[in-house]
Amino acid sequence: MLFNSLEFAVFFPLVVGIYFLLPQRHRVLWLLVSSCVFYMAFIPVYIFILFVTILIDYVAGIYLERVHGKARAWLLWMSIISTCAVLFVFKYFGFFTSNINGLAGLLGLHPPMQVLKIILPIGLSFHTFQSLSYVVEVYRGKQKAEPHFITYATYVMFFPQLVAGPIERPQHLLHQFWEHHVFDYERVTSGLKRMAWGLFKKLVVADRLALYVNDVYAAPKNFNGLQLTLATVFFAYQIYCDFSGYSDIAIGTARVLGFRLMENFDTPYYSRSISEFWHRWHISLSTWFRDYVYISMGGSRVVKSRWFFNLMVTFAVSGLWHGANWTYVIWGALNGFYLVMGVATKGLRDRAFGLVGLNEETLLRKATMVGTTFVLTCIGWIIFRAKTIADAWYVMTHFASGWDFGRIGTEQFLLRQLPAAVAGIMVLEIGQLLQGKVSIPSVLGRLPMTPRWALYASFVMAVLMFGIYRKTQFIYFQF
Repeated sequence: MLFNSLEFAVFFPLVVGIYFLLPQRHRVLWLLVSSCVFYMAFIPVYIFILFVTILIDYVAGIYLERVHGKARAWLLWMSIISTCAVLFVFKYFGFFTSNINGLAGLLGLHPPMQVLKIILPIGLSFHTFQSLSYVVEVYRGKQKAEPHFITYATYVMFFPQLVAGPIERPQHLLHQFWEHHVFDYERVTSGLKRMAWGLFKKLVVADRLALYVNDVYAAPKNFNGLQLTLATVFFAYQIYCDFSGYSDIAIGTARVLGFRLMENFDTPYYSRSISEFWHRWHISLSTWFRDYVYISMGGSRVVKSRWFFNLMVTFAVSGLWHGANWTYVIWGALNGFYLVMGVATKGLRDRAFGLVGLNEETLLRKATMVGTTFVLTCIGWIIFRAKTIADAWYVMTHFASGWDFGRIGTEQFLLRQLPAAVAGIMVLEIGQLLQGKVSIPSVLGRLPMTPRWALYASFVMAVLMFGIYRKTQFIYFQF
């Protein structure tokens, strides 16, 4: 079920209404049933795959508190391997076999490995990581094992963040299913406002930009440098609005029900370095890889060469997490390379800026760093968005040539879509700039009721009028 669908517009009020009418002892079960219905709206039979991973890690958590010594480590690894095996079969087996077959063909061998065409269960990587974090935290002694299966299953399957995060830690979310949530008008309206902002990002900005981006990246050789550049910048905003829009809706949906989810984005395109960008983009995933992969390998508390190795491996693996394609692996490795070069050249860059009198707080230096970070990020997005490495290479080698302002796009896009797309981006940026300086909800809350609700109604009408309604999935559903 999509957040941007009529089905969800019926499903969500029904879930909320019954949730607050039910006594506390039945609420978690109701959320689990609702989450199952939400997930089964995609491919119903895949609910059993999800319950297999839930059962594995639930049992592992219980026994991790009962066993001692080396048995705990063995149990942890059995749980991790079993859970990841499910992910491997559905997400990576085809990628693995096709690459093995390709390598064998180059060597003149013909192994009988058949490439299976399996539809990836939606959001498999997200709830796999959330389930794994629970087992690891129980193993480390930072989280008590959850004895009630229904509560644990609801923690993994909680429908607002089930298919695209945020990836929650058990210490933050699990205990909330034991809390009593009363219907609070201010909290509910705050959640609805957050949902509306997320729908604006998705329907008005992301899905409209996708009309242009999809055309260009489907056949990049048919477009000139200006169009390739514009499509790449548009994709940067598309993926940000699509994914952060989902997170906004998820956070708002949970807030209506009384739950607190972690923030997943913090205006990442205002970052002054790639390192800062990854502290602001997909925060729940970045911190997951930091805590369970990067730090486990030694992090930065090792010799510099090993530190750089840890960065490269962590980001290459994070790229593979995004998809079973070499473009994602290269994209991840590129970001790791950015971080390595950022560390290696920091002193040189500081001296260069110092020679021209630009300290860290100088506006020109800030603008230069933000602009450079955005350009480097967009280069990465080219690889991320391209269907093949060859397409990515073509875009990167041709975006600076053949600029023809008479061929920005099709006449239909120029007349009908481009003005609305640019206006949507402007509203987004104004909202984000104000967000860092004033509390927009507080300002609106101080207005008299009539103009306040008039503004709310106008915003909703703008979303309804200028949104794209094609039941388009969120980009990160495929991961």
